Amino acid sequence: MSDTYYDIVGIGNAIVDVMAKVGDGFLKERNLPKGCMTLLDAKTAGEIYSDIIPEREVSGGSAANTVAGIASLGGTPAFIGKVHDDELGQEFTRDMGTAGVDCFTIPLNEGPVTGRSIVLVTPDAERSMFTYLGAATFLTEEDIDEEVIKAGKITYIEGYLWDTECCQGALIKACQLAHKYNRKIAFTLSDTTCICRNREAILNFIKEYVDVLFANEEEIKALFDEKDFYKSLDLIKPHVEIAAITRGIDGSVVVNGRIKTFVEAEVLDNVVDTTGAGDLYAAGFLFGMTQERSLGTCAMIGSIAAAEIISHYGARPEVSLRGFVRNKLLSYGKKA
Repeated sequence: MSDTYYDIVGIGNAIVDVMAKVGDGFLKERNLPKGCMTLLDAKTAGEIYSDIIPEREVSGGSAANTVAGIASLGGTPAFIGKVHDDELGQEFTRDMGTAGVDCFTIPLNEGPVTGRSIVLVTPDAERSMFTYLGAATFLTEEDIDEEVIKAGKITYIEGYLWDTECCQGALIKACQLAHKYNRKIAFTLSDTTCICRNREAILNFIKEYVDVLFANEEEIKALFDEKDFYKSLDLIKPHVEIAAITRGIDGSVVVNGRIKTFVEAEVLDNVVDTTGAGDLYAAGFLFGMTQERSLGTCAMIGSIAAAEIISHYGARPEVSLRGFVRNKLLSYGKKA
C-alpha cells in the first residue's frame, strides 16, 4: 500500500441535506412513508420543502457522510460524486473541503440542478428521507479517475447509486480499477426499498466485487428475502470477506468466515436523531481497518462514532471524532 495516499475513496450521491423537525401527523397528512428513503421528482420535493422550516442545510449523501467521518477521525478521504454548477453544488464542494475531504466532481453546466434530500425527523428520533437526486444521477464512467481509485486503500460505494442505470457503469468501472490495483471494495446496502428494487443486481454485484459489506438488520434480511436474521448472516458468509451488520440498540455483529463477533452498542441517555448512524458506523469501522485494528475494535470505533452522531441533529460530527473515539477506547482499556 506504499503507493496509496487516501485511506478511503467514497463514491456516492452528492446531495445537500435539508434537515427539519416534524410531527408524525406531518407525514400522515401527506401520506409520506416513515423511516426510509423515498425518491421524489423535483415538483414534489419543492412542495415538501415549502411546508417545512429547515433547521440546517449541509452537504450530505450516505458515502459523503462516511468520508467526512473518516476525516474527523484523522483519516485521509476523497469523494467522487456529481453536482450541478449551481449555488448548492458549490456549497456541497466547499462543505466537503472544509470537512477535510478531497472532492472530485466534474459539475454539470446544464440539465438537473444539484440533488437535495429533505430529512424529516420525528419526535421518536426516526428519520425519513425524501430525496430528489437531480445532478447526482448523471455520475458516469468518465467521472471515475483511475489515479484517484489507485491512490485509495479502500473504495467505498453506497447502494443508493443502484437506483440509476448510468451510475451502475461508473461503479463497476471503479470496482474493476480497485481490484486491478489490489485495493478492497466496501459497499453499503443503504436502504431496504433500494434493495427490493434491485435485489438480484445488487446480490450479483456483491458476489463479483465486494470485499466488505455494511448493512443493518432489516437490509441484510431484505437482500436474501429472509425473515430470520441469523440465517441471513450465514447466507452472506460465502460472498464477502467481512460483513458488518448494525442492529440499533442491540449493537452490531461482524461476520468473517465462520467467526461472528458481537459488539454492544454505546449507551446513550438521549437519542436525538438517527440520521447518519449507519454512515458513521461505516466511517469508524473502515478507519479501524485502515489502521489495521482487530475487527472487534473496528466495530467498537464504528459504534462510538455512530453514538456521537445520534446524540444531535444532523449527520456530521459536532466534535473531533479522533479525540472522542480515543477517550472512549481508553476508558474501555483499549489501545487508542
